[in-house]
Amino acid sequence: MDFKSHLKQKSKYIEDKLKEYMPQESGYQKNLFKSMNYSLSSGGKRLRPILIMESYRLCGGSDEKFVPFSMAIEMIHTYSLIHDDLPALDNDELRRGKKTNHIVFGEDMAILAGDGLLSHAFEIMLGSETKSLEEAQNKLKAAYEISRGAGIYGMIAGQVVDVESEGKSIDIDKLNFIHLNKTAAMIRACMRCGARLAGAPEREVEAISLYGEKIGLAFQIVDDILDIEGDENILGKHVGSDIENEKSTYPKLIGLEKSKEVSKRLVMEAKEALSIFENETEFLAKLSEYIVNRDR
Repeated sequence: MDFKSHLKQKSKYIEDKLKEYMPQESGYQKNLFKSMNYSLSSGGKRLRPILIMESYRLCGGSDEKFVPFSMAIEMIHTYSLIHDDLPALDNDELRRGKKTNHIVFGEDMAILAGDGLLSHAFEIMLGSETKSLEEAQNKLKAAYEISRGAGIYGMIAGQVVDVESEGKSIDIDKLNFIHLNKTAAMIRACMRCGARLAGAPEREVEAISLYGEKIGLAFQIVDDILDIEGDENILGKHVGSDIENEKSTYPKLIGLEKSKEVSKRLVMEAKEALSIFENETEFLAKLSEYIVNRDR
């Protein structure tokens, strides 16, 4: 099976599982649930839940203990997109080819849907069944990795500096801080989450963390490139918003061609980080290549 077919198969598995975890649209708060489910079901690559699954299996996990954590990470990612699209932040009207949440449900419900997805993610992670003390400890460590990646020393930190840097000239160090936190921190957290769930030794946790950090930074650099060169019909969102919002990006600071070189180097370094593993790493290696060659 070729890589894209393999990825599509894994994405469908995540999609099917996600439907089981979506709240039923009933009760007094059913409009909140509709808003949450609207964004959760809007497609996307589902890379983050797949990364938790692959990390867990690479580190020796052979069952489905990763599922609640994969569902949770997709909810946290979706909440961040809903809030990113709000008028106070990026003010976008399209996401994955559909109207953004606040356009359909209003700003108030979009904010609450994001809040709901974030809190529900932790309910899912911490409410999953545990059969032993060791398993409970592994799950707590995994939930910690997600909370750290999503919090004030991770994604939120990157978002804050990103917002404060709009319309200003910043250097590459500050841009790296934004990208490493806003995007790469969550991808790194996915890898660490899966490894923690599997009870991996620290040597493996650190190696897989490095892989996540490298592909996370590469992913954001490619996003910067696609905002210039991408096809709006393929991307499903407005192209050129970084320029319109006067954001500093890799292409703006070092040029398009140099940005492409950096993203390819990061992918090489990510694949090198996997060399310590005895289990099959081909999918993760090809996933890193897919990141730099994607068109959306």
